[in-house]
Amino acid sequence: MVNCYLRLLRILLFIQILGKAQRITQDVIMMQYFEGRIVQLEDRLIKCDQDLMKYVRELYDFSKEIRNRLDALNADKTEFKNDVVDVVTRVERIERDIDYLESQTPTQPCVEVDEKLLEQQVKEAQGKKKAKHKLVADCDAMLASIKSLKIVKKAGDVHGSWLKDPARESQKIYFFSGTKQDFFLEFSSMKAFTESNYMQAARNITLPFFWKGTGHVVYNGFLYFHKSDSVNEIVKYHIRNKTVSDRMLLPGAGRVPVYQLSPYTFIDLAVDEQGLWSIHADPDTGGNIVITQIDRASLAVEHSWDTTCTSKDAEAAFIMCGTLYVVYNSHYRGRSTVQCLYDVYDMISNEEPPVLYFPKRYGSHSVMHYNHKEKQIYSWDEGHQVIYRLSTKKKLENP
Repeated sequence: MVNCYLRLLRILLFIQILGKAQRITQDVIMMQYFEGRIVQLEDRLIKCDQDLMKYVRELYDFSKEIRNRLDALNADKTEFKNDVVDVVTRVERIERDIDYLESQTPTQPCVEVDEKLLEQQVKEAQGKKKAKHKLVADCDAMLASIKSLKIVKKAGDVHGSWLKDPARESQKIYFFSGTKQDFFLEFSSMKAFTESNYMQAARNITLPFFWKGTGHVVYNGFLYFHKSDSVNEIVKYHIRNKTVSDRMLLPGAGRVPVYQLSPYTFIDLAVDEQGLWSIHADPDTGGNIVITQIDRASLAVEHSWDTTCTSKDAEAAFIMCGTLYVVYNSHYRGRSTVQCLYDVYDMISNEEPPVLYFPKRYGSHSVMHYNHKEKQIYSWDEGHQVIYRLSTKKKLENP
């Protein structure tokens, strides 16, 4: 009986141990399964991370390529825009030349004309021709020589401009130091300018825009200047009222410096007995100089002339009685000479122009402003304000 109980007890104990062993085996299998799944998930996460990095690199390379193409497109756009502006400028110049030629040689209609009407037209043409000859006769002076040099003062920057208003009785001096500013100084007289404490006597006039270069002029109470950060915009400014009176875009100007030795000036404005002029260089003709007559009241272009004077080795120029005088020098700053001139009235031959020498001075001219009222040139020479007194003769006396 006892043996039966012991067997039964052993059987029960064996069954219990066997159940625990099965459960432990199942737990191990489950743990192995979970570990396998976790490893698979980790592998997938690593692959996802690698794919993501690959996509990020591809996206960066793609965006870089797009930026490069956009930069190239912007460059092409700028070049195309400049080409369009150049074509428009050429077309406008051709139209002006055609209008001028038509006005000089009008076409004759193939119709019968009444003799009285024809006679009247002939008289009108003769009257216009006489008026033109009278205009030329009123201003037939040309430069014969440089009479003398006067060093007035040393003030301001190395480059700059100073001048007087030739259209008024005022003795005011206008002083522009540097090649880019938004103000200038006004002095009541030459005496006030030459005093040692000249800055205390100056009137500081601030402009709404920066001016560029040294080619500004004052004429009849108005300042005309090349607006900085623009290619060819000229501003007319009323000095007394401190207001902008008008603006204009000068066709074809401002693309290259007007003088090779003065690279900061792209448009040089000038005043003579005939009014307001502009001087600029044209890259389409190899850098030759172009002069334009401008209506000072409306800022309308009256006519332009393509001269044979080159801007190479030129440092400045001025206009006297409708004649352009270009001043040349060298990079070594030698003696300045007038080697090329161009007369819009064709009264002076430019085949063998006389070489006119300026007195030896400090360095290079930043600008030359001819004052037709005083018959002298206001010049800026390495920070020195210089006046050249001129000797003139009649154009018809030129051999």
